[in-house]
Amino acid sequence: MDYETPQFFRVMQYAARAERDVVDMVSGSPDWEPPETLREGLREYADREADAFAYPPSIGLTPLREGIAERRGVDRSRVLVTNGAGEANHLAMTEAIDRGSGREILLTDPVYPYYAGRANLLDAPTHYLPVDHDGQLDPAVVREAASDETAVIVVNSPNNPTGAVYPAETLAELAAIAEKHDAVLVSDEVYDHFDYTGAFESALAHDSDHVVVTNAFSKSMAVTGLRVGYAVFPPEDGPMSDLLDAARTRHMLSVVAGSHPAQFAVLRALQETPPDYYEDNRALLRERIRTFTDALDAAGADYTTPGGSFYVMARFEGFPGTMANVQRLVDEAGVAGMPGEAFGESRADWFRFALVTPRVEEATNRLATFFE
Repeated sequence: MDYETPQFFRVMQYAARAERDVVDMVSGSPDWEPPETLREGLREYADREADAFAYPPSIGLTPLREGIAERRGVDRSRVLVTNGAGEANHLAMTEAIDRGSGREILLTDPVYPYYAGRANLLDAPTHYLPVDHDGQLDPAVVREAASDETAVIVVNSPNNPTGAVYPAETLAELAAIAEKHDAVLVSDEVYDHFDYTGAFESALAHDSDHVVVTNAFSKSMAVTGLRVGYAVFPPEDGPMSDLLDAARTRHMLSVVAGSHPAQFAVLRALQETPPDYYEDNRALLRERIRTFTDALDAAGADYTTPGGSFYVMARFEGFPGTMANVQRLVDEAGVAGMPGEAFGESRADWFRFALVTPRVEEATNRLATFFE
């Protein structure tokens, strides 16, 4: 897979130019309200003294790092606040390669395309590993592919685009494989609040010095535009302490620091948002998943039922998931999804639909009419 141009923007631009109304199922940006506590934090920040508008600490606001560390069960020193999960992933992948023990990156197929894009930017040899129909990754496949040339194994659970939630045993075995080859397991857990199986467990639970966990508040708090993410690196007094030191330096030299008001508001929300906020959003998505997959059943489509995240992959007989067919769905059905080929070769016949729109039922009706 050679991911050079962001296909998300290509589809969104095509849909925006359409001469008809189009339901956007491309973007993974939540459509629901952020926590009211977050809005309160922003309002409070706006009224603070002038010195509050100065740079925050490069590694992130101390109380925010403490809150993240408490939730994750780690020492605060391991937490680096980043500009979204995107920067966190980039830092983790880059520093894993720069360690020098290997250069190869192992990714899944299908894959969130930005991981592949980063592999291209790093000019790293990349090996794509197949998953099963439901998106589950067999550790035996990883074990066979890994070698002492492997620098980093990147996984995402709950997964985009398949919705798979990896069981704890899988993550434990992946961490062991990384340890065996002196590689780094980068576990992107940005959808951890959207687990419908009850099986999600962070890779941090396996207490390995070869694990970096990345995350963000973008999805869980519906604030993709605030760009507040983080990475949890191995301990600074352990055998992989060089990862944390190097990531802090690269982060500071690249962006200096993250947004002070955004971190302040996220901290308020992290401290004061009730659990019902997250459960209500999960309930909303469960209903959307049911509505959408029922319609896919009626259309005779093959599809994945997400155990987590908010994406469904679907395959329609005789209608492969190419960019040309995505454009046909925009023009003739009024529904914009992503081509499966943008996520890798194994799902080139599929489409990926994001269920973060209140118009899911309308989209299902349009698709049913198109394919009847």
